[in-house]
Amino acid sequence: MTAYLIRTIDLTATGREIVRERSIETDALTIGRAAENDLHLADLAVEQHHAVIEPAQGGHLRAHALGTLGFAHDGRVVGEASFNSQEGAELGFGSYRLTFSQDSDGLVTITQRQEAAAEDTTGSGEGFALAHALPSKRAMSWALLSAILLAFLAVPIFSHLTRERVEPDYKADGQVTMDAAWSTGKLSLAHHGLEDNCEACHVDAFVAVRDETCLACHKEVQDHALVSRQNTGRGPLPIGEQMQWAVATTFGKEGPGACTTCHSEHEGATRMPPPAQAFCAECHSGMDARLTDTKLGNASDFGDDHPEFQAMIWTERGQREPHRVSLSKKPREFHGLAFPHDTHLDPMGGVARMAASLGPRWGYGEELVCKDCHVLERDGASFKPVEMEQACEGCHSLVYDKVGPTFRTLRHGDVAQMLADLRAMDRAPRAPVVSGRARPGQFAKGRLYFSDFGRPGGSLVAINRAMAKGGVCGDCHTPTTRDGKPDVVPVNLPQQFFVHANFDHEAHEEEKCSTCHAADKSKSSSDLLIPGIAICRDCHLGEDAKKAEVPSPCAMCHTYHPIPPGKPRKDHPKVHDATLPVRFAPEKCRMGDPTPC
Repeated sequence: MTAYLIRTIDLTATGREIVRERSIETDALTIGRAAENDLHLADLAVEQHHAVIEPAQGGHLRAHALGTLGFAHDGRVVGEASFNSQEGAELGFGSYRLTFSQDSDGLVTITQRQEAAAEDTTGSGEGFALAHALPSKRAMSWALLSAILLAFLAVPIFSHLTRERVEPDYKADGQVTMDAAWSTGKLSLAHHGLEDNCEACHVDAFVAVRDETCLACHKEVQDHALVSRQNTGRGPLPIGEQMQWAVATTFGKEGPGACTTCHSEHEGATRMPPPAQAFCAECHSGMDARLTDTKLGNASDFGDDHPEFQAMIWTERGQREPHRVSLSKKPREFHGLAFPHDTHLDPMGGVARMAASLGPRWGYGEELVCKDCHVLERDGASFKPVEMEQACEGCHSLVYDKVGPTFRTLRHGDVAQMLADLRAMDRAPRAPVVSGRARPGQFAKGRLYFSDFGRPGGSLVAINRAMAKGGVCGDCHTPTTRDGKPDVVPVNLPQQFFVHANFDHEAHEEEKCSTCHAADKSKSSSDLLIPGIAICRDCHLGEDAKKAEVPSPCAMCHTYHPIPPGKPRKDHPKVHDATLPVRFAPEKCRMGDPTPC
């Protein structure tokens, strides 16, 4: 090991030298900016581990760089150097100089000194300095500040004040010059077309966006409820919020419930985030205490504070309009049809064998499944109406006669025409294509089938057989009489049971229908196969629920703005696109006229 005497010379503020000495024995003397080096050189021009000095042959010392930077040796920058300390040597690392010497005892002395930056006191380089040709720093600062104020403040304000005052138009080009400099961030994807048209929303300078500006484009948007009822349902605001709103209204911002309360912009080029659960709970939590006449239940969290679902259904025969009924009451549905789901979904039953015999040519598989009759709409939320001709007639044939190679078919949905067809049957006796088997076993593989409704002379008997239970009409419909004539009870099948909520079936397509709808166990068509809130809570809980598989805020199922009558939800592609909150059978059908049914 080699012994070294490290002599460090520092200067005080007055120029006095302070000399510190320390001894060290090592085989490799390390040099660098890192504190763990033997020679710590606090200079950014020195690498963390810059170089190392080791003994060499003949009593020499060898220094070599560890990184990419070299060091100075006798005035030249090198990466490696060998020298005799007895003859003396000087190494340079940044602003530091290391002088090597050796006394008579063989002890190597290293003197470490940091040189001060050289100053040009002669003024000889003044003519070549950049500061000599430019204005002073103060003058340049004021000039740049004036340019910034002119370009980004004065010009946009002047342009805004002198522009032509027109109605907000999101299709027009912006008139205000350099207004993009005032933007606090990118607009959302829904409003990205307004990036160069700030005055489309910011009509008046230094005034917050007003509701009437939003409604200039969103003309069809309706209020969630009457503003007076919203204010009552919201209740008094805390003192802190009242003070904040007092300041905000001073600068033209509208009070709680304004468009900008929920729809904040300049948050980035993304979709507008839905309102937080707290926004809805602000009114709907304990709302019955403030709005004593409301029929809505309190709701603040889907997992902890939400009423049982209410379905819009017909519950009685002769009912003129549907009613919303809580599922907690286990209501029974009366829609005018007799349809046992379990019979049709039994994989070992006759219906399954019928579906297998029909095969892919008719759109069926080995058995009948839900999607064979219930076809999802393109919106992913609702289903297409179940029509007899597409969903039922493959098994429940309406063919009643054959004339040569042509089959005669009863007209479904037109009772009067059906009666006329039965009365006008030929007078010659006829035999059914298949006899002695009950429906749907009447089907004969490879061809259509029809029923024998009797001879023309007994047309009344034929009509009675058709309308009776088990007949071509009475097999599914509820028979009745109208004005002394045979008829059926009007069919009322809602396509959307929840009028204040939306459900996306497409998002749940990986689940089996029977997971939520117990159709395979339903023996009566009056069973309401709508799942209650408990089933949904298996996966969905409130927005802040930590154990929820799907944390669900209010906006996941509920829409804040009601849909104007006659207008589909074009801006909500995943939501039921009905023209009314719920679609039922035609009005005439519900009022007693069976013709359009």
